[in-house]
Amino acid sequence: LTGISVRQVEQTILLLNEGATIPFISRYRKERTGGLDELQIGAISNLWEKLTELDKRKQSILKAIEEQGKLTAELRQRIADSWDPTEVEDLYLPYRPKRVTRAEIARRKGFEPLAKRLMLQTGAPLPTTADAEALQGARDIIAEWINEHEQARQIVRKSFQLTAVLTAKVIKGKEE
Repeated sequence: LTGISVRQVEQTILLLNEGATIPFISRYRKERTGGLDELQIGAISNLWEKLTELDKRKQSILKAIEEQGKLTAELRQRIADSWDPTEVEDLYLPYRPKRVTRAEIARRKGFEPLAKRLMLQTGAPLPTTADAEALQGARDIIAEWINEHEQARQIVRKSFQLTAVLTAKVIKGKEE
């Protein structure tokens, strides 16, 4: 697809890891890279940097989940197999240490059973004792559940990719 062989990539990465600069490699190491130009070497360098950072992040995430005692073989494999930083972060989201959110405060107040009942959407009437605070707390808990649900995140992301429209307007007085 790119016309760059595995050997050319390997040699370029070796040179970069030895501290050689992109201009140096393209001018003085053509024999090792198979004649790659600065743009090709730059593209290899950028991708290698991104993949290296992603690998470090994946290792950090695996360690954090393992320390919680929640790392399953399936989760380990899914993280290891992913090359998409967004997907890796989505997989980590349910295990990420949480700050005290509105949903957490609502849980502490005992509103989670109400949130579960609302999520079932059975059509049964709500208890008349459910006040505005309880309903808001339940909504906060539900919002967090949906936010942390991997498939829901993928559906929303895909929808935005397919249908989102970005518009911009110049603010009066900022025309120049």
